[in-house]
Amino acid sequence: MVGPEVMGGKPVVAGTRITVEEILRRLAAGESPEAILEALPRLTPEGLRAALLYAAEALGA
Repeated sequence: MVGPEVMGGKPVVAGTRITVEEILRRLAAGESPEAILEALPRLTPEGLRAALLYAAEALGA
């Protein structure tokens, strides 16, 4: 999920330039997963789940 050559090394969803940070910020702002998927057409439901799992693991959950 992390590529130093993509988005300054921030974790991104595989095959996209969508950062885990962007997904988390959108969720924190109150956007639903469905709205996020609609706003980011390259993001798949699987990619969204992978981003959330990555964030949880990074936080030691």
